[in-house]
Amino acid sequence: MQVTFDNPKGVPAPVGTYSHVARVEVGDAVFLYLSGQVAQDNEGNVVGVGDMVAQATVVYENIKAILEAHGASTANVIKMTSFVTDMSQLASIRSLRTTYFSAPYPASTLVAVSQLAHPDWLLEIEVVAVIQNERNGK
Repeated sequence: MQVTFDNPKGVPAPVGTYSHVARVEVGDAVFLYLSGQVAQDNEGNVVGVGDMVAQATVVYENIKAILEAHGASTANVIKMTSFVTDMSQLASIRSLRTTYFSAPYPASTLVAVSQLAHPDWLLEIEVVAVIQNERNGK
């Protein structure tokens, strides 16, 4: 087994002591564990203050960029955990999600929270994806 950590270009640099993705290679499989993604631009500014759809769009685009940097796509996502501060916005999040994910949909957990690490963040989404290990010639 090999474990590496990465902060791909094209997504905001992590603030603090974490990495955007842990890549775990086990045999023919590569598991990608993405840290929770939030609506933040490359300068660290919150995007879409007060707008759940705008924030969700940034979050999904960040997830997509991190996956693509590792040769994956949203089709490789097997598990998603979403933390949201306003459950009344759930329908709009679900609608947007179908533009990034298609059936069969990944296993999913949704958690309502009173606040995230920054008071202007409205949602945070983490995912786990699995792809075939190219280093083993597969």
